[in-house]
Order: sequence, then structure tokens, then C-alpha cells
Amino acid sequence: MGIHGRSNGHTEGAMPRFKTILVTGGAGYIGSHCVVDLLQNGHEVVAIDNFANAVGDDDGSPALRKVEEITGKKVTFYRADLLDKPQINDIFDKHSVECVVHFAALKAVGESMAQPLLYYQNNVLGMLNLLEVMRSHGCFQLVFSSSCTVYGEPERLPITEEHPTGKITNVYGRTKYFIEEMLKDLSVADERWNIISLRYFNPVGAHPSGLIGEDPTKEFTNLMPFMAQVALGKKPVLTVFGNDYNTPDGTGVRDYIHVMDLASGHVAALNLLSANHVGLKVYNLGTGKGVSVKQLVDVFERVTGTRIPLQYEARRLGDITAMWADASLARTELGWTTTRSVEEMCTDFWRWQTMNPDGYVKKNKTSVIVNGKS
Repeated sequence: MGIHGRSNGHTEGAMPRFKTILVTGGAGYIGSHCVVDLLQNGHEVVAIDNFANAVGDDDGSPALRKVEEITGKKVTFYRADLLDKPQINDIFDKHSVECVVHFAALKAVGESMAQPLLYYQNNVLGMLNLLEVMRSHGCFQLVFSSSCTVYGEPERLPITEEHPTGKITNVYGRTKYFIEEMLKDLSVADERWNIISLRYFNPVGAHPSGLIGEDPTKEFTNLMPFMAQVALGKKPVLTVFGNDYNTPDGTGVRDYIHVMDLASGHVAALNLLSANHVGLKVYNLGTGKGVSVKQLVDVFERVTGTRIPLQYEARRLGDITAMWADASLARTELGWTTTRSVEEMCTDFWRWQTMNPDGYVKKNKTSVIVNGKS
């Protein structure tokens, strides 16, 4: 028996139709939390990661070793890159993959604006390679990790799946949009494909055990890890980009969703794919509530008993004013809703951060003990 967190949108113990699932980007923040839910719902997981966004060491993935501790189940892991098509082909040759949950992508908005070719190559070409390998192995079931960035600056709020896409403010979002368009064309051309694209809003928090969480490999671009570093005294102030937005307190408004609620959305999507042929369906995964940066900081300070000084800077290129979801379609068709509050998002993340102040501990074989000295 593992360390169980609360789950929603699926039935634990039911025998899944898809036995073996390939999870790309499985060692990353969202991927590792999703692997917990997949294992606890009876799926076997083959995970791959190239450690562009995740912590890796000589023994593979520290996050996935913690996932095994949480669930008491084994994860098959390969260090692999979707740009290396023969490598991906070999993995499909070794395993009878019935479905793919595709997280692997570069994801920093600011970096995408500075290095667009890197993002197009990694995100779009990586997806193209994956789809071709899937097709050649007769695997047509896919859950794609998309993003609310495909909506651009919202014309109206809350955002439903019918909201226009394409007027995107950053390169990262454009890669997600181009992939969605690719999947649309693919599902029209070949009706064997059965695809759900999940448009995430803003994932935060950590597994309630405190054993896994967000451990950025690059400079802290996501709000909550940066906030926690300030709360720990590792950084002097939290930089907030823009306090002149047309919002109640001038800071940007987002729909923050607990990463474990997000994970359960993937299990719910898999359940729908296994029960029905949907062709291509798109769902928003969010809470349906907008929370400003300032409001999130206030809650974090309150539940953790810490203080987070703010320093305001100019708006970042590519950022938008306010965005939150209408997630009623996911509730109706996937049987999925969020169950965790902003307070829980902050509490769970703080537990992870205080239990792991330096993030994941790496095992490096170079640090061997020789004659009593390392």
C-alpha cells in the first residue's frame, strides 16, 4: 500500500483498459504527479525524460524514485529524447504501449521569446516524431498536455473551449497551438486516432506526502517556487511583473489549479478514451476562479506564517492581464472537478519545500568513497 493522496474523477481499483501507458516528460513536475495517479489507478507506466526541465542523476530520476516510494509500485524509466526518433522507436519495440500521455516540452514563456527556434524544434518536432512512432506501432490513443496560452488575451471570461485560439502572445503558447492544429488535421485524415487535448491553467502545489514537488532546473520562472525561495530566505524579494494591470489590485489574475487535481484530470481523460472513440476532444482543466498574484502571496503568507517582500517590475513581454477557466465541459463529460483550495495548494507546496529545501537529492556515481574519503 502506498502513501495515498485524495483523488477525483476516477474510480480507484477499477481495472483500466489501457494497461501500459507511455508518459513523456514523466520525471518533470506535472508528469511525476500524474504518474502517481496512473499507478494508483492500475496502469503500468513507462516514463521517458531528457531532463531538460527535470532533475536527473546517474540512477535516473529522483522524482520517479519518490513516486515508487509513494505508490509502492515500479516505474520503468528511460532517459530519452523525442528528437532522437530511433531511440523512441526502440522503446516502443520493447513495450506494448497502448496509450501515450505527452507532457514533454520546453515551457518557459520568457525563454521561448528569446529562443524561438529551440522551442519549435523541441516542442513541435518532438511531437511529430512521437506521432510517427506511435502510428508505426499501431498506437493511436493520446492525451496531450496543452495550455490555456492557446487562447491568447481573452476576449471574454471565463474561457470556454469554444473561445477562439491562435492570437497567442508568446512562442511557448504558439507551439502548443501548432500542435493542437496538427492533431486536428491528423484526426480528420486518419480516424483511428483517439485524442484528448487538455488545456491546463496554472498548476501549483505538490503531492500531500511532501515527497515530490516542483524543483525547477532553470532560474525560477514559476511563481510558487520563487515565492517559496523568498519565504525560506534564499532570495531577498519576490519579483512581480506588472502592478498596473486592469485588475482589482493591479497584478495579473490566473486560475491556479492544484497539481494533484490536474493529475486526476488525466486519469479521467484516459477513462473517456478507453470507453469511447472521441476523435479529438479538448477540455479546460482549471478551477474556474481567478486569483491575483497579490492574493496568492497573501494566502501563502497566511498559511505558512512567512513574509514575502514584493518588488514590482515592468510587465513581461508575452504576459496577459487575466485568465480563468470555465471547466464545466470537463465536469460534464469527464466527470472531473477540482477539489483542492488555494490554501491547500500553498500548504502542500510549502510542505514539499521545507522537507526538501534544496529540491531533489541526486545520486551521482562519481561521488564514490575511496579509502574513507569521497
